[in-house]
Amino acid sequence: MTSTVILQAAGGFDPRQLIMFGAIALVFYFFMIRPQLKKAKDHKKLISELKKGDKIVTTAGIHGRIADMNDTTFLIEVEGGVKIRFDKSAVSLDATKATVTPAATKA
Repeated sequence: MTSTVILQAAGGFDPRQLIMFGAIALVFYFFMIRPQLKKAKDHKKLISELKKGDKIVTTAGIHGRIADMNDTTFLIEVEGGVKIRFDKSAVSLDATKATVTPAATKA
């Protein structure tokens, strides 16, 4: 029994294993890594395009309008004139663009 295990381990290099590991690496890249990089790039672009007066939704679900901008933060005005300061990375959605209906864009 132990001699067969030792003989199997001493089989040598199999190039098919290298091809299989390469295929697994490609699958990981195209199905996991690449979409995350694209999502991060799109989020960075979204934040850079925001301007004063845009309606936004934060990752916490708070809806508001940008009242003031800083290098790293937004001052968001919510219902009743209350203003809250958020980090730019906390913005998850530009509600100004999301409320545009497809019928309005065709006209």
